[in-house]
Amino acid sequence: MKDILAVLVVVFAFNSAVSAETKPNIIVFYTDDHGYADLGIHGVINDIRTPHLDALARSGVVVRNGYSTAPQCVPSRGGLLTGKFQGRFNLDNNGSTLDGFNQETTIATRLQRAGYVTAQFGKWHLGPTSEIPKHGFKHVYAQHGPQKFSANVTADGKDRPMSDLAPEMYHIDGCSRAAASVIERYQEQPFFLYIAYRAPHTPLDAPIKYTDRFPGSMPERRRQALAMLSAVDDGVGLVTDTLRKHGLTERTLIFFIGDNGAPLKIHKTDSPLKGDPGGWDGSLNTPLNGEKGMLAEGGMHVPFLVAWPGKIPKNQTFDHPVTTLDVAATAAGIANLDVNARDLDGVNLVPYLNGEIQAPPHERLMWRWSAQSAIRKGNWKLLRGGEREYLYDLNSDLGEKHNLAAQHPDIAGRLRAELKAWSDELTPPGLALGPMAQTWNDYFDVYLEGKAAVTSSGLKSAKTVVDEGLTNGWEARNATLVAKDGLLEFTSQQDDKPAFITRSRLRLAPPVSVRIVLKAAAIGPAAVAWREDGEKDFLPTRRTAFQLVAATEWQTHDVSLPASNNVIHVRVHLPKGTHLIREIEFKR
Repeated sequence: MKDILAVLVVVFAFNSAVSAETKPNIIVFYTDDHGYADLGIHGVINDIRTPHLDALARSGVVVRNGYSTAPQCVPSRGGLLTGKFQGRFNLDNNGSTLDGFNQETTIATRLQRAGYVTAQFGKWHLGPTSEIPKHGFKHVYAQHGPQKFSANVTADGKDRPMSDLAPEMYHIDGCSRAAASVIERYQEQPFFLYIAYRAPHTPLDAPIKYTDRFPGSMPERRRQALAMLSAVDDGVGLVTDTLRKHGLTERTLIFFIGDNGAPLKIHKTDSPLKGDPGGWDGSLNTPLNGEKGMLAEGGMHVPFLVAWPGKIPKNQTFDHPVTTLDVAATAAGIANLDVNARDLDGVNLVPYLNGEIQAPPHERLMWRWSAQSAIRKGNWKLLRGGEREYLYDLNSDLGEKHNLAAQHPDIAGRLRAELKAWSDELTPPGLALGPMAQTWNDYFDVYLEGKAAVTSSGLKSAKTVVDEGLTNGWEARNATLVAKDGLLEFTSQQDDKPAFITRSRLRLAPPVSVRIVLKAAAIGPAAVAWREDGEKDFLPTRRTAFQLVAATEWQTHDVSLPASNNVIHVRVHLPKGTHLIREIEFKR
């Protein structure tokens, strides 16, 4: 009897080992507000350096048309983790209730039930971090900033009670190290790791060891974004090196995806990091049009890499559209999970990426986010914002500059009908959930209509700094300020009133200076005036003069503000005429 039991134990152990060996590991890297341009492998811009990500891309597939399910954090994460379009469970935007999501089954739960070790690292944004284990994650290291965070494992992979944990290191580094430690710990078991870096999302907080990698003249917000993404790149390198160390590279499917496009705030203004903790995150969506908060390409066409050496051929570019909904379906497929087809909206991408299936993975992709909705079918894309409607041929117009709705009403009509039929299945149903907010009307005006970002304050003025909802920033007084071809055109024709550009609601600790790069219309006096904490008026002593020079070349003026307290309001006075402004920013 003992011999029989011994044999059974050996057989069971052998079967378990075979089962574990045949189940591939799955890792999902998920970045935050990461613009399409900011991967070196894309070759869009030359200041980004992502050698480890570029190596990952060369070991697998660069997905040229990879899409998120939403242009915003919460719904995109809900869609990714459930594999179901989030509008089916009423998770339409960041302000939606999480009741529907809490009733859904995540891919982590499905994999955990199938014997996978599951772990979450970084940003969660789907409810209290202390409740992450309820959504299928055995281990949690939910650090996404310098504040305390929830964790039941240390950065060294050691168990601890689920509770607050003070930061052990820079949050991106901590998540990377914890993920590598979990791989070390569970190298003999199948695992699913969800590594959701809060990068390059604001507040921008890269330490000097990363910012020093990007010397030279550039907007500080750009330097911070590059630095944070460099930290992400190091983390990808640490994780892939750990896989290689333990012979797990060919047993591990890796996704690297952005959650949505970068928030450019239209003008990509280099506002002070501490004075403006939101604003542009320094990332770029080039060559796509639009930004975070739009169903234009710049809002949800994201970096998207897939690698599985030995299973998916390397050095590929895949041009067919895919979606983050495909992540859960792919994981379920390669892990042989028994999942009802109606529970997942994506498809298993592996047979498409390894050449077994030549057809596109999707006949069409569809989105709804707040008052916007869109459908892409082949190269045609129909985009709606409230009652506005745009039709683009993305094959020839990826930048969405030419609305073809009037030329092709039949195509627009067919796509609209398909989009409506799909949206009527959502919860709640409809192409839009209420009217367009003014913020998004402004964004549509600028990006899709080619208009200046204007507000009314006596005279029309374009804003050069845009915060949430186009509420904060520079405005013109007794003059006009219009955005044209990436520049600002300031025009004053009045002699009886002072013309200036103004920005209020600041809190800049001294020392402060204002850098202005412009082409002046004529020689003349100019000045920067400011108010400090507690001052209701602009005092004569709070004014620094400088002289403009009429020239065809750009001239730079660094104007020091000898303030003794926080600067709360600034005016830049310019003489009569039309001046082109390339840059206006605070330096500290």
